[in-house]
Amino acid sequence: MTLWRADELAKAVGSHDPGFAVTGISIDTRSLQPGDLFVALQAERDGHDFVADAFAKGAAGALVSRDVTGGSQLRVPDTLAALNSLGSAARARCPAKLIAVTGSVGKTTTKEMLRRILGGFGLTHAAEASFNNHIGVPLTLARMPRETAFAVLELGMNHPGEILPLAKLASPDAAIITSIERAHVGLMGSIEAIMLEKASIFQGLRAGGTAIIPYDSRFHVALSALVPAGLPQFSFGEGEFAEARLLSAESDPVSCDVKAIVAGIKVEFILGAPGRHMAMNAIAALAACHAIGLDVVKAAEKIEAFMPVSGRGLRHIINIGGHRVYLLDESYNASAASIRAALEVLALQPGRKIAVLGDILELGDQAEVEHLALRDDVLQYADHVFTCGDMMGRLFETLPTDRRGAHAPTAAALAPIVKSALRHNDAVLVKGSYGSRMRDVIALLEGPY
Repeated sequence: MTLWRADELAKAVGSHDPGFAVTGISIDTRSLQPGDLFVALQAERDGHDFVADAFAKGAAGALVSRDVTGGSQLRVPDTLAALNSLGSAARARCPAKLIAVTGSVGKTTTKEMLRRILGGFGLTHAAEASFNNHIGVPLTLARMPRETAFAVLELGMNHPGEILPLAKLASPDAAIITSIERAHVGLMGSIEAIMLEKASIFQGLRAGGTAIIPYDSRFHVALSALVPAGLPQFSFGEGEFAEARLLSAESDPVSCDVKAIVAGIKVEFILGAPGRHMAMNAIAALAACHAIGLDVVKAAEKIEAFMPVSGRGLRHIINIGGHRVYLLDESYNASAASIRAALEVLALQPGRKIAVLGDILELGDQAEVEHLALRDDVLQYADHVFTCGDMMGRLFETLPTDRRGAHAPTAAALAPIVKSALRHNDAVLVKGSYGSRMRDVIALLEGPY
């Protein structure tokens, strides 16, 4: 199915008619599909060097900023700016109700919950990965079919000034802030600066769009004051006056039985993921569904049996040398708040509780304090602890000898030590910042014995 006609491409990027239509948009030849438009971005590597590969794999054309040899090309001064223009044009031509999600923790999970819910109401568009930065957001929009009924975007940041242009590009009908925590505080300077940056998502709301605010946050009042005048607000949380209020969240090792009231309507559902934090993400998602006019009872039905994705809480059973091991894959990223939530889920599992933790990055001069502050939680929920990285090493040194598994400088070095230490019926949590490469531990544990 045609995604962009030739005349639409030309009008969107302000260039000549390229003489070709496309069925998709790609910025990476490794995942490019025949019929795609290949966008030659100049980032860590210059996409122009891969245009020939793109055509060899069946690209319909290439969006370029300089002459290259190959097939049909659409020439623009700046390919990233042109990608933004495509994203803007896609949003303008599509009447989809769009929900944007940001927050210190829970963004991707909330996005995936919304994908599941909204998919039950109509054609829904969302990125498969996080895709939440200055490239991922316009790319996701540019890939949005004109027939889309609902869309979900995740907006991320680690420096000041990143959220606002993404929010304006997305022009959401509802914007969620899942939480305000100290993630990226080393780059942002303070949690107050993080709050202000996250709140800028509300500046992108279209006329009549709704701000979805975490009621239990200590920044609730400040966030509410930062919503543009005249736009509706809707809060979620456990507090008595939250408009989407979590009443209870009863977890077992694999699920969470949730009861809540959303806009005065009682809903009950079971998530295929344990933990109060998962329940709270679901309540935020339901609040946004209410804000765009959907039936919250039906929305709650659609979220039934939601399961987390790899790297973000996926639980599965692996076999290591004939031993059954329960693996909690939280390897994609980490903050202090998300580690605490993951440890609570670890405590629900059977057998020995093994925590494998990598450094939380981008904390600046607060790094040591933030890591050492996890000590009580680790001791409460984990029987044995394995760590990697300088900061987690300092935490490791404070633990009682009988709780220490091992420490290594890197995840790759730690992985075989963890694997050899696991016993039958152990539960193992693997978590750390993306840059700590905890996926190396997951890869070894999931691989052949």
